[in-house]
Amino acid sequence: MSEEFENKLDFTENAREALYSAVDSEGFIDNDAEMIYDVISKRLKFIPFGEYLKRYIYRSAGIEGPFEEVGLDIYRRIIRDSFADTDTPPSFEPTSAKLSALSKNWLTQQSVSRKVVFLLGFGLGMPENDVDRFLTKALRERGFNAKDPFEIICWHCFRKGYGYPKFNELWNSFLKASPQGSAGRHLLDELTVAVRGKVDTLSEDDALIAFASQFKTKDNRPKLSVSTRKCFDGLFAEAKRIVAEIYTRGEEERARIEAAKVEDRLLRDDRVSDSERNERIRRIRAEARIYKPEDITESDLEHIISSAIPVDRHGNLTPSKASALSGRFDGKRFSRQHINDILEGNTEATRFDIITLNFFIMSQSLDQHPNKRERYFSFINSTNRLLEGCGLGELYISNPYECFVLMCLLSEDPLGTYADVWELSYEN
Repeated sequence: MSEEFENKLDFTENAREALYSAVDSEGFIDNDAEMIYDVISKRLKFIPFGEYLKRYIYRSAGIEGPFEEVGLDIYRRIIRDSFADTDTPPSFEPTSAKLSALSKNWLTQQSVSRKVVFLLGFGLGMPENDVDRFLTKALRERGFNAKDPFEIICWHCFRKGYGYPKFNELWNSFLKASPQGSAGRHLLDELTVAVRGKVDTLSEDDALIAFASQFKTKDNRPKLSVSTRKCFDGLFAEAKRIVAEIYTRGEEERARIEAAKVEDRLLRDDRVSDSERNERIRRIRAEARIYKPEDITESDLEHIISSAIPVDRHGNLTPSKASALSGRFDGKRFSRQHINDILEGNTEATRFDIITLNFFIMSQSLDQHPNKRERYFSFINSTNRLLEGCGLGELYISNPYECFVLMCLLSEDPLGTYADVWELSYEN
């Protein structure tokens, strides 16, 4: 494949080119939000799952000719032949659907389920790294879940080079195995990266089934990532500390302005002595509230981070579908309802929660990163460390939301620009 064809298929390089062409232009300082909005809404190629799948097949099959000229039937035939060669069925569950129809859907859909990715892994004979890239880049989700028996067994098969028939054998062995009851509960509370490390050490099939069976608990506890939750809690605590400082500075400024007005009025009143005037001013300043992190709620953080998103008469954020960027930013809004669900343990903290919180923290420490380029790379390095520690994969510039955040960091006022772009999305 020529270098030219490779470049056309390199979504990462295309996204990087779009980002730098905007932020390096002369008008970026004065029109940063408008230019970022233009890149995200028009210039940045939104990569649906189907296109990612076609790119993968194009490369792995060594198809001749320009990528743009390859018809859908060719990809469907390659999938059909590969599934037949690997003895992979069209679904993990019994189905009457034909592989020809399913493959057409996979090649044209915006997104698919995680199980489809694992099925394609077997059907197309993917190595484990390719499956991981499909999860983190094509689906924009976390890598394999080391606390889910199905994904544990799939991952073991990819590591060992097993095909679907061997997976089916191991899965049936798991289904027949007895639940371990409370024996596996401690694993649910361990850091996800630690559990993943244990999975990677399991070389024997019997040991793998015994390990996976520990997750056959009867209480149906959500198998949430402890690593991600711990990371989220740390970032959330720091964000609350910053918001408390913002609110305190606001109170101090309000008190300063009020004290100045009172002082000006009292200076013109001959009946008020200097000591009385000074005491009045001291009391006004002393009454300024000092906020503590524990005073900050999910609503406060939503108010700061999502300040430009319109709210209804009940104070709730306007539905995301009202935003012109809803397709690209779906599920990326930082709302109090979502935060509360995470804190209550009802839902998983996502990579986008980690990215958004770390972005907010970085946006409020500009004095430590006055150079925009240094700030940009510092954010990339720190965020990648956090994401990798959670097993969520590094920043991927082709993801519209992640490209958006990176562009905001290169503006004069990252959080202000972030808010302005959201506002533009509801106006257009």
